[in-house]
Amino acid sequence: MTDGVNPVFEKVERCAATVREKLNRAPVPKIALVLGSGLGPMADQMDASCAVPYAEIDDFPVSTAPGHAGRYLFGTLAETPLVMMQGRVHYYEGYPMSDVVLPVRVLARLGVQILVLTNAAGGLNPDFRPGDLMLITDQITTFVPSPLIGANINDYGVRFPDQTQVYDHALQNVLFDSAKVCGVPLRRGVYMQLTGPQFETPTEIRDYRALGADAVGMSTAVEAVAARHMELRVAGVSCITNMGAGMPGQAHLSSEEVDEMGKRVSAQFGALLSEAIGRMTDLPKA
Repeated sequence: MTDGVNPVFEKVERCAATVREKLNRAPVPKIALVLGSGLGPMADQMDASCAVPYAEIDDFPVSTAPGHAGRYLFGTLAETPLVMMQGRVHYYEGYPMSDVVLPVRVLARLGVQILVLTNAAGGLNPDFRPGDLMLITDQITTFVPSPLIGANINDYGVRFPDQTQVYDHALQNVLFDSAKVCGVPLRRGVYMQLTGPQFETPTEIRDYRALGADAVGMSTAVEAVAARHMELRVAGVSCITNMGAGMPGQAHLSSEEVDEMGKRVSAQFGALLSEAIGRMTDLPKA
């Protein structure tokens, strides 16, 4: 294998092999769900058959952010086979970008085909309110390093991957239709990722709004880039936990506020995702 000398490739393959062993080589679900800040309790809705803590995988990045349990869960959600990432790692935790996207790359190498990303985000659209859910239709990664910088891993994808449709249109339709079935209001918008860990200033928020962002956060977009590089189909939903700095009604920002709002909407978030994931299994291949 020509890319075997690449240290990033070797690390991903080694981690994937470890997870396979812990699963006793049982089949891996085709759909994966990544839980963002404050959304960890959604894992309680899953009928888990196997848990693989990140700390038990050699050289695997371990979550240090509050509220991120840091483990893969394998099992079913609403009778649909699923692997769930209960917590992720962030660039602001000090990891190189190759480690930030490593958990997603491992999922792809295990056989996952559809990746559903969730996050807690600050609202920039003045029509949004804390507690809203936003279907991610596109993203802005201008202010974070690309996870594809460095020697390309040809086994994973092409050197210059197209980004015309990062978020799969068919998956967006499934989520929107599922929201109607569940009676869950679902906004649409563009997500922007920043490095963090500091929250944004009011002037920065005005600038990001001018660029076309409807929500801002510290994760997700680079995972989507890495997943699309490996030809996974990607969907994303943001929980608007607060409004951006300087927006009407937002006087102060804290991580506690983010986690609390995430927990408050986890029930309707769970209902939406359970309905949508069940429908995704019936989609024809892209």
